[in-house]
Amino acid sequence: MMTADKFFNPLEKADIMTAIHEAELNTSGEIRVHIENELKGDVLDRASYIFEKLQIQKTKERNGVLFYLAVNSKKFAILGDAGINAKVSPDFWDSIKEDVVAKFNETDVWNLPVLEKGKYVGFISKSKMFSAYRKLLVEIS
Repeated sequence: MMTADKFFNPLEKADIMTAIHEAELNTSGEIRVHIENELKGDVLDRASYIFEKLQIQKTKERNGVLFYLAVNSKKFAILGDAGINAKVSPDFWDSIKEDVVAKFNETDVWNLPVLEKGKYVGFISKSKMFSAYRKLLVEIS
């Protein structure tokens, strides 16, 4: 069974950290990634709890984002704070997920499993996900 600390290899971890660093340098947003082994309960409830525990809501412009992943439970969520959510459509995060899944299907790039209402729907590319988020932050900052 895969563990959260082994889910990404060192190169992938470095890629994620670089993408986050670049996005944060070019915007006022803050990005956090939280990975754990198991999830008991609802993925959005747990992601919301982690969002508050990490105090992401305390950014000056309320423009933090959390990428949450429960490895063995195969659950994934993206949460944006009020500052971002006020500037995007209500279905923005779902549309980002759908776009990335579609791009995965086109390019066959593997990274993260995606579930919708508890059902597996595919994988998303972390690099494309962070690129889409970086582009959004540049547009709204």
